[in-house]
Amino acid sequence: MAIQDEAALILRLYELRREETMRTARNWYAREFNPESMADIETILAGEHSGHLRMVASYWDMAAALVNNGAISVRMFNDTNGEHFLVFGKLEPFLKEIRGAFGPQYLMNLEKVIDASTGGRERAASMRERMKAMRARFAAAQAKEVGQ
Repeated sequence: MAIQDEAALILRLYELRREETMRTARNWYAREFNPESMADIETILAGEHSGHLRMVASYWDMAAALVNNGAISVRMFNDTNGEHFLVFGKLEPFLKEIRGAFGPQYLMNLEKVIDASTGGRERAASMRERMKAMRARFAAAQAKEVGQ
């Protein structure tokens, strides 16, 4: 595939990410979705944010399928995106349980892209840990603010 075609697909993926419902789902996922167990995931899937979780996960798995099938190179995909590492990072600790409960193909395309990326698993884990650290800093700041 020509690099211009890859670029056009990347730009189209970006446009899809800007859609209002998708933006809401992505913001929720990045800021509020912080599972500590499979039970947390099941609770979310049974609640008001089920659609947000499913939308974000399926979007990035679909985008990864384009990479895995040669429509976009891993390099271009990773050079123009980083959010997929965050998405995978938050779910990776629970993948075995999720696949056992909901099907063995869950996030297989995204996992393949992560594994095809140099340091992909480490980058996903780093994103997960950075988000935990950010939440701790925000919580400490809020506690300090409330205490004043």
